[in-house]
Amino acid sequence: MSTFNNSTFSFDDFDGKVRLFPLPNLVLFPYVMQPLHIFEPRYRDLLEDALASDRLIAMVVLSSGWERNYEGRPAIHPIACISRITAYSRLADGTYNVLLLGLRRARIIRELAPLRRFREAEVELCEDIYPAEHVLHQASLKQALSHALMALLPKLPEVNEQLDQLLGNDVPLGILSDVISYMLDIDLAEKQKLLAEPNVYRRAELLLTHLSVAATDLAPTSTASLCYPPEFSMN
Repeated sequence: MSTFNNSTFSFDDFDGKVRLFPLPNLVLFPYVMQPLHIFEPRYRDLLEDALASDRLIAMVVLSSGWERNYEGRPAIHPIACISRITAYSRLADGTYNVLLLGLRRARIIRELAPLRRFREAEVELCEDIYPAEHVLHQASLKQALSHALMALLPKLPEVNEQLDQLLGNDVPLGILSDVISYMLDIDLAEKQKLLAEPNVYRRAELLLTHLSVAATDLAPTSTASLCYPPEFSMN
């Protein structure tokens, strides 16, 4: 396994160009880590190009109907998560195991001409928005998220330690909501809504709704729960 000592990245010199890694079943969020197994030739090319350069990959979700043109350039959601390769291992068959760290949300402005086997795009970075008129709302939302998580902890002994550390630190509301959103096992479209919401307060309120469902577990058809650690995702 090859690792990098410095897992941080400065966007000061970011030129807005990214490699796109579209998947149908993974929404990546900033501040979290995701293992991937990369086997398709086009995405092995993408990984090798990233390793030779800035090690950045923009994870993005395929839109509905992607099955009809998966080998081509099916439609994708407009909000992606730029991630950085923090560790990787090349296997004997030429495939890779990779560990990604989510860094920033990005809005896809346009896709670039298909000059390579993998897709590329021009993007703009999306900042978290904390509306000044609701500044006092931040503390109450953090408290509500903490209480909602505590209601789930007895049902999730395997994540008690990790969540205790998360709640015990002075983590900004945006980071806290992203980490919980990533862990929450809900419909993919709902996760994409959480990723696409730049207003941190609205994102936290939406997350609280999902956590309420997970905590009460009233509906037998509800799939809301927390899932940690993340499963290996296959491309």
